[in-house]
Amino acid sequence: MKITIVAGARPNFIKIAPIIKAIEKKQNEGVNVSFRLVHTGQHYDKNLSDTFFEELNIPKPNSNLEVKSGSQAEQTGAIMVAFEKELQHNPCDLVLVVGDVNSTMACAIVAKKQNIKVAHVEAGIRSSDMTMPEEINRIVTDSITDYFFTTSTSASENLLKYGIDATNIHFVGNVMIDTLYQNLDRIFEPIFWTAFQLETGNYIILTLHRPSNVDEEQSLIQLLQGIDKLAGDKKVVFPIHPRTKAILGETNLELKNILFVEPQGYLNFMYLIKNSFAVITDSGGISEETTVLGIPCFTMRNNTERPETQSIGTNTLVGTSVENLKKDFEAFLKNGKKKCGIPELWDGKASERIIDILLEK
Repeated sequence: MKITIVAGARPNFIKIAPIIKAIEKKQNEGVNVSFRLVHTGQHYDKNLSDTFFEELNIPKPNSNLEVKSGSQAEQTGAIMVAFEKELQHNPCDLVLVVGDVNSTMACAIVAKKQNIKVAHVEAGIRSSDMTMPEEINRIVTDSITDYFFTTSTSASENLLKYGIDATNIHFVGNVMIDTLYQNLDRIFEPIFWTAFQLETGNYIILTLHRPSNVDEEQSLIQLLQGIDKLAGDKKVVFPIHPRTKAILGETNLELKNILFVEPQGYLNFMYLIKNSFAVITDSGGISEETTVLGIPCFTMRNNTERPETQSIGTNTLVGTSVENLKKDFEAFLKNGKKKCGIPELWDGKASERIIDILLEK
């Protein structure tokens, strides 16, 4: 079996690493399976791309489409044009896509139009928020996928509601957690750890990237000032994306607790998460890792495509206002961590299940 694996953005790199390891394990056992790794170039900043390949021991991509940035349509179209040529020159039996970024949808469409089977890892998750580009990517990708690999029973149920044949839906667990388990003994403190006098439990991690939170300067400033105030005696470590940094410009925010740092590699970032007091984020994926690590997570969104992180894990949806965040954070300070656990099959073996299933097809 020849598999083309697509990666385009930071979350993709984390998800493909254990899948590649699972394929290499089968190769070492003498199984006739090979892979070609295609990097679309959707994230091209070294800190958002190359670092992850190096840290997670992902082999150098066989091809880099180098599409870079642009509007949703420009980027998606550029990926489709480049990936069509890639498949024409390098035929395969299966295209494997992960997650919900533009690369995922674009490459799935191209593969199907060339009559190539598509496997979607992290299929079936839904936020029911059509203002999110990712939600559209998920729906389109799942509408043309052949093999669906889900992280939870709720994701599998979503697919059944869409009329997907149950025999093509495979609840395998979470490849993000595979990567976490495979690297927990390799994580290490970032270079600023000592300079900022960071210690286990004396800081909060903050991540913000959604346009609704970061694209308007004044609302972003108000949000940061509110978080700075509620942090109390805790430092707030904020790995800030270059685009967000540019929006703030040279504004003097007069923040007491927030420490701005560069985007972090995977091993540094997981160290920061594992040793933090709590996490405040607008990401969906981080709530999966905090759930496994037992770190309280406050997600500044009105919905989540990962409900298990809330019902079973450590995640709390707090909406998009600082007032709601303050209310829930103060409740946490008063009552302590909520009772939580680890979702079913988040055991570090999802990637092995995926490859076993594909080799049976």
